[in-house]
Amino acid sequence: MQILTKKICGIILLTIPSIIYGGYFLLMVLSGQEAELELTPFQQSMFRAGHAHAGVLVILSLVAQVLTDHANLSKGWEWLVRISFPLAAIAVSGGFFAAAIGDQLTRPNGMIVILYAGMVLLAVGLVTLGIGLLRATDNRV
Repeated sequence: MQILTKKICGIILLTIPSIIYGGYFLLMVLSGQEAELELTPFQQSMFRAGHAHAGVLVILSLVAQVLTDHANLSKGWEWLVRISFPLAAIAVSGGFFAAAIGDQLTRPNGMIVILYAGMVLLAVGLVTLGIGLLRATDNRV
C-alpha cells in the first residue's frame, strides 16, 4: 500500500466518529428524546438517508483508495479519483441534511443542489476509477 493511500485512508477513518455521533443524535431525535426538534416525516426520512449515505460512501471511499493504487491513471486523474470519493460522501450526505433544514419542511429546499453535485462527483470518480482499473495491466488486485 502506498504512503499516500495510507495517509488518505487515515484521514477518512478520522471522519467516522462524526458519523457515529450523527447516528446517536438521530436516534435521540427519532426516539423523541429531543422533543424541541419537531421534524416532519419528510425531514426524518432525509436525515436517515443522509446518515446512511455517509456511512456507505465513507466505506466506498476507503475501498476506492486501495483500488486506485492498481489503476492505470495519470497523476491528475489519480488525484481526482482519490479526492472525489470522500468529497462525494460529504456532499451527498450533507445534501440530504441541508435540503431538509427548515421549519416543518415537507419537500426539499434549494440546498438539494448539494446532493446532486455530490452525485455527479461520485459518478465521475466511479467511472474514472473503473476505466483506470480496466486499463491496468498488472494482476495485483
